[in-house]
Amino acid sequence: MKVEFCLPVYNEAAILKDNVLRLLGFVKQQNFSFDWQIVLIVNGSSKEFEDLAKGISNDFDSLIKTVIYAEKGKGRAIKNYALVSTADVFVYMDADLAVALTDLPSLVTPLLNNEADLVMGSRLLKGSKKERSFFREFSSLIYIWLSKIILRHSFSDLQCGFKAINLQKFKQIVPLIKDNQWFFDTELIYLFQKNNWRIKEIPVDWSENRYQARRSKIKVFKDGWSFLKKLVELRVRK
Repeated sequence: MKVEFCLPVYNEAAILKDNVLRLLGFVKQQNFSFDWQIVLIVNGSSKEFEDLAKGISNDFDSLIKTVIYAEKGKGRAIKNYALVSTADVFVYMDADLAVALTDLPSLVTPLLNNEADLVMGSRLLKGSKKERSFFREFSSLIYIWLSKIILRHSFSDLQCGFKAINLQKFKQIVPLIKDNQWFFDTELIYLFQKNNWRIKEIPVDWSENRYQARRSKIKVFKDGWSFLKKLVELRVRK
């Protein structure tokens, strides 16, 4: 059994090395019974940032590797790498480590025990902890409310960037996921639901500014209208 812990990254030089070392140190301490590797999925970044990422992976031989894609897009990068990955369980998380690393064992265990095909962190379940601005919290609640009406799902949080996936099933739906940016997560969950695959949510400890002031790449008003349109298009897609 092999698990890959993937960080899709785009010109995040200020946080990359420190957070990769945090993740590496945590995973090593767990003494997991499975084989594992950390993968830096660099997308659309500068040559300087690409060299930084490659330098980090070179320092740790087989424990960390870097893959580089010229085109920008979190969703595109995850899809591209998933198709060539040889892991059994594919984990991805945001490079700012907004979700506490202590939640990582709870994320992967249901897949290791064959209890789920997709496990996703939720900031909105009972038992979750979160530090977040009121405005972003409110916008997330509105998005979840609308997505439940349009997509007819019962999940509490679609956009949390903390997920573990059965890679063989993931590869089956990658060609069906159209979005290359932030809506990617919603399509992923919807398609797993549509295939009647097992989905499990877990509460997480999420902090907007865990290690430094966080600047979200999502523009709430502009992206909000785009997300609404994409929800409708996804619902009526054949």
